[in-house]
Amino acid sequence: METEKKLRLIPNPVHMYLRPHKKFPHIWCPGCSDGITAGSMIRAIDKLKISRDELVMVSGIGCASRLPVYFDFCSLHTTHGRPIAFASGVKMANPKLKVVVVTGDGDATAIGGNHFIHACRRNLDLTVILFNNNVYGMTGGQYSPTTPKRAYAATAPYGNYEPSFNIPKLAIAAGATFVARGTASNARQLESLIAQALQHKGLALVEVLSICPSVFSFYNKCGNGAQMLTQLKDTTITVEKANELRAKGETVEKWEIGILHKEENIDEFSAYYAEHAGKDRTPFSMHMSTLDL
Repeated sequence: METEKKLRLIPNPVHMYLRPHKKFPHIWCPGCSDGITAGSMIRAIDKLKISRDELVMVSGIGCASRLPVYFDFCSLHTTHGRPIAFASGVKMANPKLKVVVVTGDGDATAIGGNHFIHACRRNLDLTVILFNNNVYGMTGGQYSPTTPKRAYAATAPYGNYEPSFNIPKLAIAAGATFVARGTASNARQLESLIAQALQHKGLALVEVLSICPSVFSFYNKCGNGAQMLTQLKDTTITVEKANELRAKGETVEKWEIGILHKEENIDEFSAYYAEHAGKDRTPFSMHMSTLDL
């Protein structure tokens, strides 16, 4: 009984970061995992003691992109597919800021795909939290670049025939220097991954495998939120466990979660630009050091 009383006195850090004047309940559907991810994000920020004055949240359009509206940070709720473009401008204007992009699979890899690729290429110091629920949830249930083959959607009534993006592989190939994948079914691990991404100097991506019990499940009969979270847990495996299985010659057929790629001491664009722009007049020569092979 005493333990319960003490636990009730411990404040939930999420509550300290809410905008009190916003109307609740929020926009997300019952069973949606976006709230779980929001909690992991805020606990990571609180754990690192990042000041509200030091952090800017930028989002586009979609279910996940509503998140910054509810949290008490300087924030930009921008146009569809453009949050990384706006975030790039914020970071270049004030490199001292910690800039976090909240986006979805459609927002970031369909209409915003070009911005995503080139932010990775530049290794600009942004933390991109990409909620991947495999569908356009808010805008009507259309299939997205991550909708699995043979899954159904409003625009795929006979099943999706297109191969889907592997977002971490896309980010790594484009030049991102920190790439991780977490899930809404493992909030503590996700909190740790986000905290590490926030501390990384360079483009840091955390893909969050999410669920959509309202729209995706409507077309694909996946059950309610609790059932979908269980399915998500059953279809994922930690990077460490996957490596153990591969070392034994076994095949890994699950989504790997954890840190998938990390590079240190790579030029970060805003710092490199501030140091060299307009100063380096050395004639360019096609030397091996200038080529990314």
